[in-house]
Amino acid sequence: MERITYQDIPKGMFEHLRTIEDFITNSSLNKSLLELIRLRASQKNGCAYCVDMHYKELKHTGETELRLSSLCIWEDTPYFSEKERAALYFTEALTKLDQKPIPDTIYNSLSSFFSKEEICYITLTITQINTWNRLMKTFEFTPGNYQVNN
Repeated sequence: MERITYQDIPKGMFEHLRTIEDFITNSSLNKSLLELIRLRASQKNGCAYCVDMHYKELKHTGETELRLSSLCIWEDTPYFSEKERAALYFTEALTKLDQKPIPDTIYNSLSSFFSKEEICYITLTITQINTWNRLMKTFEFTPGNYQVNN
């Protein structure tokens, strides 16, 4: 049962967060990459609602079952490109902060595939999904009900 229902949320709260989502969506970054980032951060944070949502979004983009089921162990598989790996390393580092700056090795790898503008969008995507994860874990929205909009 939800602790806080959709009706309990202050008016405008989700709308403002969705404005940021629209800003990210309108970037030059590929939707599949953004969804991989969102799903991986949600897995790391143990957010069942967001895992369900972003799994379904990736399926809708045509992502394979093999890659979806292997994302939790992506480092040990050959299914992800070097570009995706750079983004996933950064996702994990920014999701689980350890009171130190992001290591140069992670940033340098990221910058070899992405422009500074794209790194800004990736950073915002990661911070945004971490916000959603924390909201959903607090509110306890029920996973499984998310429907992809066509």
